[in-house]
Amino acid sequence: MRAMVLPGPGAPLSLRDLPEPTIGQGQIGIKVAACGVCRTDLHVVDGELPDIKYPIVPGHEIVGTVVEVGPGVESVALGDRVGVPWLGSTCGLCRFCRSGQENLCDHAQFTGYQVDGGYAEYCVADERFCFPIPPSYDDVEAAPLLCAGLIGYRSLRMVADAASLGLYGFGAAAHIVAQIATFREREIFAFTIPGDVEGQAFARLLGAVWAGGSDQFAPRALDAAIIFAPVGALLPLALQQVRKGGSVVCAGIHMSDIPSFPYHILWGERTVRSVANLTRDDGIEFFHVAPTIPVRTTTRPYPLDEANQALRDLRDGQIQGAAVLVVS
Repeated sequence: MRAMVLPGPGAPLSLRDLPEPTIGQGQIGIKVAACGVCRTDLHVVDGELPDIKYPIVPGHEIVGTVVEVGPGVESVALGDRVGVPWLGSTCGLCRFCRSGQENLCDHAQFTGYQVDGGYAEYCVADERFCFPIPPSYDDVEAAPLLCAGLIGYRSLRMVADAASLGLYGFGAAAHIVAQIATFREREIFAFTIPGDVEGQAFARLLGAVWAGGSDQFAPRALDAAIIFAPVGALLPLALQQVRKGGSVVCAGIHMSDIPSFPYHILWGERTVRSVANLTRDDGIEFFHVAPTIPVRTTTRPYPLDEANQALRDLRDGQIQGAAVLVVS
């Protein structure tokens, strides 16, 4: 099979011909149709995350068809269309798994990070951690829902009571969150890279009542903010933007160092918290909600062998919505 392989940190991906993966107990073999290109993939490529398995096939927003079923598989059948997310497996035994916090499992395995992902014609996944894809989405539309959608939705749930919400970094996750929040009659304020006029117009198109650069302040204090951009310097800015009692959620898996800031911008019972990974319950709930709104993803497709270009465009802020590799 063809696959784009990351040989080591900082290296370009290499197109290789690999053996089709073999499946084991509880696993399914998937013919990949599409795989989203996520900012977390950049963190993997850049070696910014710990314990990356090299060489690795990146990609954790996978949509495909089940072509092989391993022993013990019960919930998935040949021919089913499924989505494979970032959370690939957990131990099921630790305190986190037993308390509904499987996203914090110390023994979790992550797709495209510690197990090979979807930048390939075929992949293997644990059937228990896959999701059926609603029929109203085609393969390319559905791919960004598997991470940008799920992490965005989990972040939004943490500030569910916020009537006004700031989104820092208007990329794949924010363009999905904005649709859900506006459907629920929340006011969205979008903060983009300074000078990104096109990104600000895109945010307004998706319902933002205000859009400006991250170096600007919205016209009034907000109830909450979610930071999707991996930029630590945004945290003090977001804290200054939210009212007393407000919350700031850091939604990325990696962020540059947070600079020191005066205590008074945190004072007033403001809250800072992070989002880590996702749970299967997040996915079940999200894939019920998304088609009812309906959430629509804006995508830019690339062939599999142009994965390096897709990553460059994402890094350079050239993508409105999400980049998606069209595999088969």
